[in-house]
Amino acid sequence: MDVRRLELLRELADRGSVTAVARATHRTPSAVSQQLKQLEREAGVALTERRGRGIVLTGAGEALAETARTIAVALEAAEALWEEFKQSPRGTVTVSAFPTAGQMLLPGVLRALRDEPGLEVVLTDHDLPLPDFASLTADYDIVIADSQGIPAHWNEHGLRCVPLMTEPFDVALPAGHRLVEKTVVRGADLVDEPWIGAPVGYPYDRVLERLGAAVGREPRIVQRIMDNLIVERLVAAGIGIAILPRFTTRSHGNGIVTRPISGLPAERQISALMRADRAERPSVRRVLELLGAEATRVVEGWRTVGER
Repeated sequence: MDVRRLELLRELADRGSVTAVARATHRTPSAVSQQLKQLEREAGVALTERRGRGIVLTGAGEALAETARTIAVALEAAEALWEEFKQSPRGTVTVSAFPTAGQMLLPGVLRALRDEPGLEVVLTDHDLPLPDFASLTADYDIVIADSQGIPAHWNEHGLRCVPLMTEPFDVALPAGHRLVEKTVVRGADLVDEPWIGAPVGYPYDRVLERLGAAVGREPRIVQRIMDNLIVERLVAAGIGIAILPRFTTRSHGNGIVTRPISGLPAERQISALMRADRAERPSVRRVLELLGAEATRVVEGWRTVGER
């Protein structure tokens, strides 16, 4: 079987439509369909079937797509080994990061890359609900994602998930709020407060769901905002309080104060998601190393501040 046709089958499994595969591989839909039909003739079994206006993989097609992923990983591993014999990591690595992870990690990574002129990183920011982060791995070499725990579906379809850091969530309060005197706040302290919430399905929103379950009453959400800088301004103006990430929230001189929450799981896991074959590339592995080192630096820096 032709490896290039197997790769098209794998793309169909990941992207879900011939049109999406054609767009990603710079072919026409007709050319993709012809290649898939040729692969089907080589396999001797039906690999796709019609469903509505599109096509889906049969059981045999799913099995062969998984084989294509295994082959892609092996090819990338062989290429990586050869590149290591020849030279330092080179090339372009595409990275998608959600905004607060980008603030924490990307400046340090790009500074470090000044000493590695053969390696380039092209950045994009995406802030998505949890289920959608995995879909970005079709178009980016490394996807920096946040979650509470490691979702099972991130390990499906040949994805590789590398934890980078754990970041606590705090409660952001206006500077003159009655709870500022406390060093730690409890769920019961927050029952009657108005909240600036996040969009439904985002990690901050799940903390509020847990808070409601713990105190037996849903939090009173007066606004839902995605951008944390806007949330900070609304908190400072006294519109409500909010759940915000510890390492990137500005709590000095901007009218807000942050406090940790006791008795409630309030943290997120920040991870790097990759297709397993791309994870074998020396260039991707090097950028992943730099991301891990920067994440460690951020966490240790905050621990040092906390010990003062």
